[in-house]
Amino acid sequence: MLGNRYFGTDGIRGRANSWPMNAETALRVGMAAGSFFRNGNHRHRVVIGKDTRLSGYMIEQALSAGFLSVGMDVFFFGPLPTPAVAMLTRSLRADIGVMISASHNPFHDNGIKLFGPDGYKLSDERETEIESLIEQPGDVELAEPGALGRGKRIEDAQARYIEFAKRTFPKDLRLEGLRVVIDCANGASYRVAPAALWELGAEVIAIGVDPDGYNINHKCGSTAPQRMCDKVREMRADIGIALDGDADRVILADETGTLIDGDQVMALIANSWAEAGLLKGGGIVATVMSNLGLERHLGKIGLNLDRTRVGDRYVVEHMRANGFNIGGEQSGHIVLSDFSTTGDGLIAALQVMAVVRSSGKPVSELCRVFDPLPQVLKSARFHNGQPLEMEPVKKAIAAAEETLNGHGRLVIRASGTEPLIRVMAEGDDEKLVRRLVSELVDVIEHETA
Repeated sequence: MLGNRYFGTDGIRGRANSWPMNAETALRVGMAAGSFFRNGNHRHRVVIGKDTRLSGYMIEQALSAGFLSVGMDVFFFGPLPTPAVAMLTRSLRADIGVMISASHNPFHDNGIKLFGPDGYKLSDERETEIESLIEQPGDVELAEPGALGRGKRIEDAQARYIEFAKRTFPKDLRLEGLRVVIDCANGASYRVAPAALWELGAEVIAIGVDPDGYNINHKCGSTAPQRMCDKVREMRADIGIALDGDADRVILADETGTLIDGDQVMALIANSWAEAGLLKGGGIVATVMSNLGLERHLGKIGLNLDRTRVGDRYVVEHMRANGFNIGGEQSGHIVLSDFSTTGDGLIAALQVMAVVRSSGKPVSELCRVFDPLPQVLKSARFHNGQPLEMEPVKKAIAAAEETLNGHGRLVIRASGTEPLIRVMAEGDDEKLVRRLVSELVDVIEHETA
C-alpha cells in the first residue's frame, strides 16, 4: 500500500508540468486506471472532460495516450463541468470517467479526478490499487496492435448536460421575469450554465465567460464572489450565482448583493424538500465545518445533521451508506443525490430558484433560513513534530473545550497539503470564540517553533 502518494482528498492535484501533475504521470494514470477498469471482452470506453486551463491540453493528450495503449476507446468532451462528466460516465455506459481540473485553484495548477462506471468518485481503496499500477507500469498489460483504443470527440456533450440540468427544475415552473447574474469563473461552465438558465426563461447576465487559458478563477467565481455581488447590485438582479472553475461548487447572492453560503442553501432546500415529502434520511449530511446554527435550525424542525470529515467525497459516502439525499459543505459543494452523484453548483442554484419562483418571495427573505453563530477559523503553521500529539497542545485544546462548555464547537484538524493546523471555533459569544482560537494558534506555533 502506498498511502495515497498521488491521490489527495480530491484526486491528483499539483502545479502543472511539475510532479505529479506532468505528462509522464498523466500517461501512467491513463495506463493504470484503464488497466484497472478493463474487464471482459467488450469495447471499453473512458470519457474525459476538462476545464479551461492551458495545461488541460497537455494532460488530456497524455491521459488519452495511456488509455488508448491499454485498449480503451476515449471519448473527449472538451470543457464541461465535473458533475456533467460524472453524469455522462453513467449515461454513455463508460467504464471510467475523468475530469481534468484543479477546481477553484489558479490556472497554474491542474488535477485529475476519476469516476467509476457508477459516476461516483473512487474510494481510497481503489485509488491505492491504481497507485500501485502507476508505480509499477510493468504490471500493466498493454494491448496488441490490433486492439488499441480509438479516440472520438463527442460534439453534443454540452447539449446533453444542459438538457439534464433543465430536467431537474420543476416542470410546472419557469424562470421568466427573474434576472440572474451568473459568474462562471472563466471555467468549465462558461457555455452550459448561462444557456441552461436562458432556456428556462431567465434574463441572464453572464460574467466570467471569456476563458483564455490563464484567467480561470482569477478575481471571479465562488472563491472571489465580490464581482458577482457588485454586478447584482448594478443590474438590480434578483439573484447572483458564482460557480468555481469546474462548477461543482456554488455561492449565491441575494438581490442586495449579500452572500449566501452553502449552509443556508442546504437549509433552504432541506426545508422545501421536507415540506414536499421528498427529503430522505431524516435530515442532511454536512462536514464538521458547517455552522452550529444550521444544526440547531434542523433540530427545531425535527431533522438531523450528520457530520463527516472535510471533503465532499466523505459527505457522499455517508449519504450513500445511510440513505440521505441532501448533503454538502459550507464552501458550496451541494450534493443532491436525486439528481447527481457529486456536487453540482448549477443544479443546487436551480433548486433555490425553484423555491423563489414557487413562493414569490425575494431571495433575501428565503435564504436567511437561520442565524449563523460567530465562527472563527485560523491556521497555525508548524515546523517540527506532530502538534496534535504534544501534551501542551492537548491540554490547551481540552481547556478550550471546557470553557465552551456545550455553548459552541471546537474543530482542530491538520491540513492535508501544507504544514498547517486549522483551528476553528464557534459559539454564542464571539469575543470568547476569537480569544480561544488565538490562544490555541499561539500555543501550537510556540510548541512547534
